[in-house]
Amino acid sequence: MAENPPVDTEQWLHVYEQMYKIRAFENATNELYLGAKMPGLAHLYSGEEAVAVGVCEALNRDDYITSTHRGHGHCLAKGAAVDRMFAELLGKEAGYCRGKGGSMHIADQETGNLGANAIVGGSAGIATGAALSIKMRKSGQVAVCFFGDGALGQGLFYEVANMAALWKLPVIYVVEHNLYGEYTHHTETAAGDVLTRAAGFGLHAVEVDGQDVKAVMAATAELVARARRGDGPSVLLCHTYRFHGHHVGDINRAYYRSPEEEAEWKAERDPLSLLADWLTENNVEQQVIDQLEATVTGDVQAAVDFALNAPYPSPDEVTSHVFA
Repeated sequence: MAENPPVDTEQWLHVYEQMYKIRAFENATNELYLGAKMPGLAHLYSGEEAVAVGVCEALNRDDYITSTHRGHGHCLAKGAAVDRMFAELLGKEAGYCRGKGGSMHIADQETGNLGANAIVGGSAGIATGAALSIKMRKSGQVAVCFFGDGALGQGLFYEVANMAALWKLPVIYVVEHNLYGEYTHHTETAAGDVLTRAAGFGLHAVEVDGQDVKAVMAATAELVARARRGDGPSVLLCHTYRFHGHHVGDINRAYYRSPEEEAEWKAERDPLSLLADWLTENNVEQQVIDQLEATVTGDVQAAVDFALNAPYPSPDEVTSHVFA
């Protein structure tokens, strides 16, 4: 496993701020749903923040990412604005897709985010295509494809992984292994293991604790450097856990995972608590962390207020920017 890179306190506080921003955003999103202010559903990223932030902190602004139906964390970690994110969730004109995409289709090309995708495993081809473009243009960028362990049953991933290996494309496939594909434990749906599957295509593969942002960031930095050197694609297997249900309406979920399991992950493996404890152990005062959290919470609330008061798009643009 890669050693943690030397990073000063200011940088680690920035990392914590990014993670806390995602948590606060998801908490507010859940409240919008419970208050019947948000149309449709959302799939909350709480508990997995160390993966998105650890990966995206190792990327440049112009590097590409593709996201998933559980994609708010990826969007924010890559640099999306909180107010425009909420506006999109609420169907408002100020949203990234002018309110037409909603929770599962947010894209922000200015920060290299090629978009979330509601189709499980659906962005694998997009990320691999972006990597092919990088290689043809010789731009030195890297493409990252986030997907969950549930996507391991989708054939598209294996098709593009084969091409990426043959053509030595600069793409990193990040597997957010949170144990469950919707409502089913991974042992009931996926034979073998991810690393063995990657080896079958000759893909370089690394396994990491997805709750430890320092470990994720260090491992990603090595894979990014490898991709930029022209050494080809890789798989980053991150072991993580979603604290909420499959979506905001999945509340009574004891039939597929126990309350005791959820409580243990939240108490022992919360990525925010793990980083906050490490910061205090390294002489960061608790009041500094508390002030950071208060500032982020205020910013998120201001963004919610902005989105709630923002106008809807005009009905006469219903067919604008719609291609299917």
